[in-house]
Amino acid sequence: MSLILLFSTVLMAGAAWWLIKQSINVQPWVAQGSIEDVHGGLESWPPAKIGLWVFLAVVAVLFMLLIAAYAGRMAYEIWRPVPQLSLLWANTFVLMLSSVALQWARVCVRRGQMDGMRIGLLAGGALAVVFLLGQILAWRQLATMDYFEVTNPAIAFFYLITGLHGLHLLGGLVAWGRTAARVWGDFDVAKVRQSLELCTVYWHFLLLVWLVLFGLLFSGNNLNLLLTICGIR
Repeated sequence: MSLILLFSTVLMAGAAWWLIKQSINVQPWVAQGSIEDVHGGLESWPPAKIGLWVFLAVVAVLFMLLIAAYAGRMAYEIWRPVPQLSLLWANTFVLMLSSVALQWARVCVRRGQMDGMRIGLLAGGALAVVFLLGQILAWRQLATMDYFEVTNPAIAFFYLITGLHGLHLLGGLVAWGRTAARVWGDFDVAKVRQSLELCTVYWHFLLLVWLVLFGLLFSGNNLNLLLTICGIR
């Protein structure tokens, strides 16, 4: 667990230092422009983008701590892992397609291809909904298995971790919905482009988190690898 905690501390410290650096990235004693130029340099990143990256750092720490707790519980001899669900592989593929669709929309809006942007945006959101529905089906599938036992810590961890990931994706769909509502009729391309870029970054982040969670916890017997990464063995 020491490696996880160390990485979490470094990540939080890095985020804090980055915010401080953003406020001092312009040196007034060497600046050649006016006060307005300096002020413009300080606001080179919109507040929404800064807020998103800080939020992603906090979420990354949360999931790393959950992974560490999961690994610590796996070290007990009585640990019984969650049975492998083939549906999770399909859900993972769907989430990958959702992220690719939003990246396509992001590229299209940069090129001024608004029809392609709309298609990619709608496809990304629809695939994200399919992923969430697939996760719910996986929960129900697990509940109907003879293996299921509510007192099994592995089952509890599975619901907790996948549920938290799903809630974060559901929150992303709220932002996605607001963006999708803007792209019909006359709209401010600059604002839509910024919103779409933020949504795409968030989707890529959640995809990366899910790949780590799925790869380490729910895709097979990775006990030794997980314990090594968390510094438990």
